[in-house]
Amino acid sequence: MRKITKIEASRPDPFSVPKMRVAAYCRVSTDSDEQLESLQAQKSHYVNYIKANSEWEYVGIYYDEGISGTKKENRQGLQRMMSDCENKKIDLIVTKSISRFARNTTDCLEMVRRLIELGVFIYFEKENINTKSMESELMLSVLSSLAESESISISENNKWAIQKRFQNGTFTISYPPYGYENIDGKMVINHEQAKIVKYIFSEALAGKGTQKIADDLNNKRIPSKRRAGWTATTIRGILKNEKYTGDVILQKTYTDSKFNRHINNGEKNKYFIQNHHEPIISHKEFETVARVIEQRAKEKGIEQRNSKYQNRYPFTSKIICSECGSTFKRRIHSSGKRKYVAWCCTKHLEDISECSMKFIRDEDIKMAFVTMINKLIFGKDFILKPLLEGLRLMSKSDNISKIEALEKEIDDNTSQKELLVKLMAKGYLEPALYNREKNELLMKKEMLTEQRDALIDDLNSELSKGQEVNNLIKYVNKAGSLKEFDDEAFDNHVEEIIVFSRQEIGFVLKSGITLRERM
Repeated sequence: MRKITKIEASRPDPFSVPKMRVAAYCRVSTDSDEQLESLQAQKSHYVNYIKANSEWEYVGIYYDEGISGTKKENRQGLQRMMSDCENKKIDLIVTKSISRFARNTTDCLEMVRRLIELGVFIYFEKENINTKSMESELMLSVLSSLAESESISISENNKWAIQKRFQNGTFTISYPPYGYENIDGKMVINHEQAKIVKYIFSEALAGKGTQKIADDLNNKRIPSKRRAGWTATTIRGILKNEKYTGDVILQKTYTDSKFNRHINNGEKNKYFIQNHHEPIISHKEFETVARVIEQRAKEKGIEQRNSKYQNRYPFTSKIICSECGSTFKRRIHSSGKRKYVAWCCTKHLEDISECSMKFIRDEDIKMAFVTMINKLIFGKDFILKPLLEGLRLMSKSDNISKIEALEKEIDDNTSQKELLVKLMAKGYLEPALYNREKNELLMKKEMLTEQRDALIDDLNSELSKGQEVNNLIKYVNKAGSLKEFDDEAFDNHVEEIIVFSRQEIGFVLKSGITLRERM
């Protein structure tokens, strides 16, 4: 009898096709039970969907729950997925729709372009778009613009409803401060936490600083509201929160059209409600602590919300971490007996495992800015002037001609619709055919209008950038070689600073260009 022994292959088959590594991305915008159930359903669907394809290898599910889709920096699941794409762990991403992936057109296109550069493609189920087979970004741009418009519309509707509740006093504080709980829509005292609030106020009255109070609470292992440890900022927020007196000021912050949150310094109406809930701290004690804080600030030379204070730190809120997207905050560091100003990533300060970006020195940033400006002064003829000319040519020829062509198509569409109405009125068309043709014309007009409006926005943006370049040229023409940091020049011409590493930063100019400098 023949004996057969199988000899296992020692090398991979050169003709075999490796499986495509596929991941899915899901997101729900609130943390309600219904939304979380939807998230579970999405995750289950994609596990089965990916594993059912024999040519795909299931990599995993990335998701964000209770997170708005308007800004990519707010979504940890998305950031983790992008990181894995950078590390060559994913070939294809499957997601429900463009609005689930991003409701900000800029973010959407930026991420899609970055992923294509990495050789990673996205399949949007609802729109049936695969970025691998896209010949143009136009459709994706239009659809993501619609998603952004939808998000803005929802946001405006929510703002209107909230404003009404502000005005009639029925607004519910869904996330009460430390010391309170939300029970049946009402703020009710949490007595264990209330003891800590009273301790914080008594220590402040005794003259202790906010950092010392935070250190004491951390040493006693008393958990904060988010259980992330106490900080000076947390303590200061409690000491300045009027809710502990039983009163409420509504709309202390607001969100602009780009979904950025700002402190309301009078731009929007505020609403003051007295005796809204049971107090933990008396008005007298609260006002005394406010005076103590004010006195300590004066001793340090800090006068909040005046022009001197606001111009004191030109880099505040303008330094962005390239690793995690967080802003940098100002701190005082020591090297032996010498103290110096440094800027640190807030995410790194909170949790070093979430961001590895280390601090950069204030003096190094200022020196990098001086170097960058001096390069522009000496190189304006081959940097700024060609850029300005390019922007002028782009705005004059390309976009304007495209807008004019779209306007003509919109006019033709209107004429076709009028002809269609006349034919229907004379009985030459069946109602079903009339409705079908009319709907097709309406859809085409909507798409043409969106394209035209997008080009107009681009044109306005280019004109604005051109003006910023022109302003910068005027500045460098007048300026001699810069010897030291110029606050006014920085504020006039720089939008933000991106920190790529401790050795390299990028100045994002208001003209739209980013200039990198070594430090």
